[in-house]
Amino acid sequence: MKQTVRRSMIAAAGVLMLANAAQALGQDVPPPVGKKITYSPYPAKDFTNRVYFGDTHLHTSYSRAAGMIGKPLGPEEAYRFARGEEVKSSTGLPAKLQRPLDFLVVSDHSENLGLAPQIAKSDPELLKSEWGRKVHDLVKSGKGLEAFNEWSLRLGARDDPLKGNEAMTRSMWQQETAAAEKYNEPGRFTAFIGFEWTSTPDGNNLHRNVIFRGNKEQADKIIPISQYDTVDPEVLWQWMSDAEKKTGTRLLAIPHNGNLSMGLMFDDVTLTTRKPLDRDYAQRRMRWEPLYETTQMKGDGETHPSLSPNDEFANFERWDKSSFGLEVHTPAMLPREYTREALKRGLKYEQQLGANPFKFGIVGSTDSHTSLATTQEDNFFGKVVPLEPSANPVRFDEVITGRLVKDKAMKQYAWMTSASGLAGVWAKENTREALWDAMSRKEVYATTGTRLLVRVFGGYDFTARDLERSDFAEQGYKRGVPMGGDLKSAPPGKVPTFLVRAVRDADGANLDRIQIVKGWLDAAGNTHEKVYDVAWSGQLENKRRPGKDGKLPPVGNTVNVKDASYTNAIGAPYLHAHWKDPGFDPKQRAFYYVRVIEIPTPRWTTYDAKFFGTKPPAEAPTAIQDRAYTSPIWYSPA
Repeated sequence: MKQTVRRSMIAAAGVLMLANAAQALGQDVPPPVGKKITYSPYPAKDFTNRVYFGDTHLHTSYSRAAGMIGKPLGPEEAYRFARGEEVKSSTGLPAKLQRPLDFLVVSDHSENLGLAPQIAKSDPELLKSEWGRKVHDLVKSGKGLEAFNEWSLRLGARDDPLKGNEAMTRSMWQQETAAAEKYNEPGRFTAFIGFEWTSTPDGNNLHRNVIFRGNKEQADKIIPISQYDTVDPEVLWQWMSDAEKKTGTRLLAIPHNGNLSMGLMFDDVTLTTRKPLDRDYAQRRMRWEPLYETTQMKGDGETHPSLSPNDEFANFERWDKSSFGLEVHTPAMLPREYTREALKRGLKYEQQLGANPFKFGIVGSTDSHTSLATTQEDNFFGKVVPLEPSANPVRFDEVITGRLVKDKAMKQYAWMTSASGLAGVWAKENTREALWDAMSRKEVYATTGTRLLVRVFGGYDFTARDLERSDFAEQGYKRGVPMGGDLKSAPPGKVPTFLVRAVRDADGANLDRIQIVKGWLDAAGNTHEKVYDVAWSGQLENKRRPGKDGKLPPVGNTVNVKDASYTNAIGAPYLHAHWKDPGFDPKQRAFYYVRVIEIPTPRWTTYDAKFFGTKPPAEAPTAIQDRAYTSPIWYSPA
C-alpha cells in the first residue's frame, strides 16, 4: 500500500515538473544568440539541387500530321498521360508511364493548328471554306490519308488553304493554352505553353519548338507564327522579339533534326540572303535558340561515323539518307547537320566573329505524334497513330522519310525509329519559371529515353577528394561552373578540371562508362576532337583495362534476344570521375561535354518480336546502349 502511494506521489511530482517546464518554455523562450542568426542552412542555398525530366516536343490531334490519320488523342490526354495517369491510346490500348514526367511541352504544329478537331466536330467556320468542306468530307468518308496528302500539297507550296480565318486559329490556340493552364501545377507538374514552327524549305527540316515562360493570359495575346508566314529562322527570331513585347513574357526556340536538314541546320550562310554568317547573326541565334534537340525519334544527332571515325559509339540510331523532300544525303552535308561538328565549327566562328552561333545546350525529346510521351524500349507507342504497337507489318515497314525518293536504299523505315528521348533540367523547383530559366542558361542534358542522373562541374582547383564531399554540388557552383557554363582564361599553371557523377536509372540498366568529349581549335584554325574514357565499370576492381590501342574492351552483353530480357550482372550502378585535360593549351578555344553510356538492353524492335511473335528486319539492331549527353562547358582564352 505504502509503495503504491509513494509511486503515485512520484508520478504527480513528475507531472508537476513537466507542467512547470512547459510553462517556463512557453513563457520564457530565450532569444537566439545574435539578432540575425539563421540556424537552417537551406533558406540561404541558391544552387540547383534537383533534376527534372520531361519532353519539350510532343504532338496531339491538334497537329495536322497526327490528327488527320487515325483518331489521335488531344492535349488533355497528353498532359494526363505525362502526369502518370493511365489512358487509352488512339488504337484502344491501355497506356501508362512507369514513372510520371515532371514537365511537358505540347508543341503542336502551328500550320492550320487544330484542323483535325475542327473536322471531327464539323466546325461551321471550317465548312464555310470550299477547301475545308473537301478535306472534311474526305476524312469523314474514311480517306484521312488522302485528306492529309491534299493538305500537304498546300503546305509544300506555302499556300494556306484557310488564309484569312484568323479567328479560327486563335480559337484553337486558346484551347491549347487552356489545356496547359488546366494541368499546370507548380511544384508537382509543369505544363509549358508552346508550339512548333515547321519550316520545311524544299522538304528539308528546319523546325523549331517555341516555348513560353509565362501563362495563358500572356500567350493568348498572340497567335503562333507558321511556315505560311516564313521559312526563315531570322524572321522567326524577329517574331519572337515582337511577341515578347506583346505578351510580357520570355520565349525561346529549340531547333531539331539537323540530320534531316540536308546541311541547312548549321549552314555557313543565311537561309534567304545566302550571306556568310556575321557577328549580329551569331548573337541573335544564341539569344533566341540557346538549346538544340540532339536526339529524338527521327534519329540521334550527336555525331556521325564519317565525322568522328575514332569514336566507337558514333554509329548510333543513325538517320542519314533522306528528308521529306526529293534530296538525298551527300557527304558534304554532314558537317552542317550534327551536334558535335556544329560545336567545333562554333569555336572557329567565335575566333573570327567574336560571337558563336552554335553555342547551344543539349536536350532530347520525343517528337511523338500520338499524344504519348513514351521513351522506354518496352513501352514504345511509335511516332504516329498507325504505328502504335501491333503485329501489323506497317509497324516496321512504313516509310517515314524518302517517300518522294525513287531509290529504296535512300528510304528510312519505321523500324529505324528511335524510342528517344528526354530532357533533363537542373532547376531549383518544378515551375515554368525555374525550368525555363534553367533551359535558358543551358543547365540541361539529353538522354535517349533513360532517366539516368548526370552532373558535371568544371573549374581549376577541384581535387579527387571533392567527389566524396557531402556538399559536392554547393562546392561545384562555388568553385566552378555547371554544364552549360563558361570557363574563362586559365590562371597560370592551371588546367581545366572536371567533377562528374552519374547514377543509373533507378528502373533501368547499369552504366558502362563515363566519357568526356573534347573539341578544340588549334593555332592554325583547324578543329579537332577526342573522346576520353574517364570512368568505367570494373575500373576500381581492375577487371577492365584499356588495351594497347587505348580503347576499353566492351562491357559485355546480357541481352537474351529470344526472351527480350537482360540483367544488371555487368556494369555499375554508379560512376564518378575527377579528370584533368591532359592536352590542355591555354591559348586554344575548347568545349567539353559528358557522355554516359549504359550497358546493352533489348531494343524496342526486340520487345515487339517477343510480344507479337513478329520478325524485325535483319538490319534492325537487337540491342541498344542508351546514353546521356550533357550540355558543354566552354573554355575561352583571354
